[in-house]
Amino acid sequence: MALKYLHTMVRVLDLEKSIEFYRLLGLKETRRVNNDGGRFTLVFLAPPDQPECPIELTFNWDGDEGLPADSRHFGHLAYSVPNIYETCQQLMDSGITINRPPRDGHMAFVRSPDNISIELLQSGESLEPREPWASMGNTGSW
Repeated sequence: MALKYLHTMVRVLDLEKSIEFYRLLGLKETRRVNNDGGRFTLVFLAPPDQPECPIELTFNWDGDEGLPADSRHFGHLAYSVPNIYETCQQLMDSGITINRPPRDGHMAFVRSPDNISIELLQSGESLEPREPWASMGNTGSW
């Protein structure tokens, strides 16, 4: 049996707000499907140089009533970034909470508008610890 990675799906409550969040991370929309019969929209976003690694945002037009309360939770999505400090600063400047700051110059966590945990990892070697990140505490859960 040969497996091939296709995508990771997450349900979203506010499609436009979620798309904007993932665009802040640098993902680009690669495909969109509106299904009138099923009353849902699928939006696929991927890093520009990795179109084969998309996230699928699933938006149910009539809401998600009746789904189990914990149906949105799973581990996390992970993306490498060229400069973790610059990425986290850009996200903070856009109003995103850095739940686990990159104190070590290597790893940070943020949450999407739908509470999906996103791990950001410094590409290559860790950066030297620096302020304000080195002394910044965690906010909420990650």
